[in-house]
Amino acid sequence: MENQNTLIWEVTIWEFVFVTVILAGAAAYMTGRALANSWLGTGHIIAYMVLLAAATRFIHFALFSGTLLSPYYYLVDLVVLLVIATIGFRVTRSKQMARQYGFLGRAQAG
Repeated sequence: MENQNTLIWEVTIWEFVFVTVILAGAAAYMTGRALANSWLGTGHIIAYMVLLAAATRFIHFALFSGTLLSPYYYLVDLVVLLVIATIGFRVTRSKQMARQYGFLGRAQAG
């Protein structure tokens, strides 16, 4: 298949969705969950997603003839992965806070 080079994806939309959103997105979500479970801050998400975005660019390059060193598409992948990792982090952290400090919500309601 030929590269489409649109604003969001360099390869076809299906390759972008499969590699960046599904495969790397699942890894990003689980990384966000792991960081929240270890009670680390949100700053760690950035460091891990920079590395995961580089691996995602390599998969696009190796499997789908994408550009390896494309700063624009690297940033697109990075932003998508940061959003997904932050969602995983916030969902897990909110569950932790509700479990750990649930008595605060009950005390205010009564």
